[in-house]
Amino acid sequence: MLTFRDYLSRPLFIGLSFLFLATSGPSAQAEDWPDIREAKQIAQEGFVYGLPIVMNYAVMYAYAVDKDSGQFKAPFNEIKNESRVFTYKDTAIVTPNSDTPYSFAWLDLRAEPIVLSVPAVEKGRYFAVQIEDGNTYNFGYIGSRATGNDGGDFMVVGPDWQGEAPKGIKKMFRSSTQFALAGYRTQLLGPDDMPNVEKIQAGYKVQPLSAYLGTATPPAAPEIDFPKADSELIKANFFEYLDFALQFAPAEPNEADIRSKLAKIGVGPGAPFDFHELPLAHRIEVGLGMKDGDAAIKKYLATQQTPVNGWLISSLFGDSGFFDGDWTKRAAGAVAGIYGNDSIEAAYPFGRHDLEGNLLDGSKHDYTLTFAKGDYPPVNAFWSVTMYDGKTQLLIENPINRYLINSPMLPELKKNADGSLTIYVQSKSPGKDKETNWLPAPDGPIYMVMRLYWPKTEAPSILPIGKGTWKPPGVVVAK
Repeated sequence: MLTFRDYLSRPLFIGLSFLFLATSGPSAQAEDWPDIREAKQIAQEGFVYGLPIVMNYAVMYAYAVDKDSGQFKAPFNEIKNESRVFTYKDTAIVTPNSDTPYSFAWLDLRAEPIVLSVPAVEKGRYFAVQIEDGNTYNFGYIGSRATGNDGGDFMVVGPDWQGEAPKGIKKMFRSSTQFALAGYRTQLLGPDDMPNVEKIQAGYKVQPLSAYLGTATPPAAPEIDFPKADSELIKANFFEYLDFALQFAPAEPNEADIRSKLAKIGVGPGAPFDFHELPLAHRIEVGLGMKDGDAAIKKYLATQQTPVNGWLISSLFGDSGFFDGDWTKRAAGAVAGIYGNDSIEAAYPFGRHDLEGNLLDGSKHDYTLTFAKGDYPPVNAFWSVTMYDGKTQLLIENPINRYLINSPMLPELKKNADGSLTIYVQSKSPGKDKETNWLPAPDGPIYMVMRLYWPKTEAPSILPIGKGTWKPPGVVVAK
């Protein structure tokens, strides 16, 4: 099973020697190999460009290919409904939410389009279907904000498909890659609400266009021998996975430059890339470049987000036009929390620091987060504050099985005398009288994510990101 906890908890390449254990062998690229500076630069840019693509492949492999991964959901073009929220046992995706039971459908668009049908959902319950491709571009939305709660049929097509949407299809979405993910979020209104969520999930339908139309099935796409993915293989053979994934992703115009550079080191159309067949000197150049790429992504996350009261706020997710070839921004979004929403669908303040700028650490301090009376995150749907382990960015096991505090919980939470709300952020119980408002933290580094689903656009608002009139309150050391 593949997770990216290793990438997030320690340097991706602890020692270059790990990468170079294989003996030098012949290389088809040796004669045309660029000089050391260019090769290292290509590897750096290629790592930044390719990290989200490889991360996505790893999740797809765990969810839709490897039935023994421990995280397997369903084969391609079938939906898997989770009649639960995510917990610490869910490890394939970093920073998952625990607000909305998920449904997943990995789509193979090679043979024909896939039709996604959603039922009518009652007003007041938020739901969203986020459609994301192998480049980690959000290229389509269905749901409360985007299409309303009335339900309907929608079609997803691959990059090469030609034709018009048939009668009955409300909207057509085009993926830039041959494989895509439809991720469904259905709001859970409370602990006793799961049967209602399950009824909605039962109405989600995924089917090929031919089945939807009742026509003959087209010839099946060729079978694929998907390379096994686990954390050690990814670290040792990163460009081999990128080389494999790119065959299902036709180059867009803004990719021409990076694709041509990658071709110089043998990544792209042609013979499969084999890192361990490269001469030792070339492997060293590639390894050093990848290390620099890793550092560039971390630097972006540290410096290119807007700091607000200790939180970092940025817009890191969108479609191809949103990124417009900014591969570092795309990689930063994948590392911060792959499969994040466009900011108009959900905004994400990220929290690793207290109000004074010090790193949050549950082994050193207890903390509080206080919302003034009436100054909750301004949303059309709902908001939440979710706790993660600061090293792995995964949900943490805790004695009360609570991973977040969200707005549907407000009626049960205790308010202060002035009407404000204080959340107790600490590793141990704050006491029975305060446990209602306790957000259990790890006994070590803390990572918190505030989620504003369908944020309001009128003031006060967190939009536009980094310039909004509403600002999240800071986390402070408990007195």
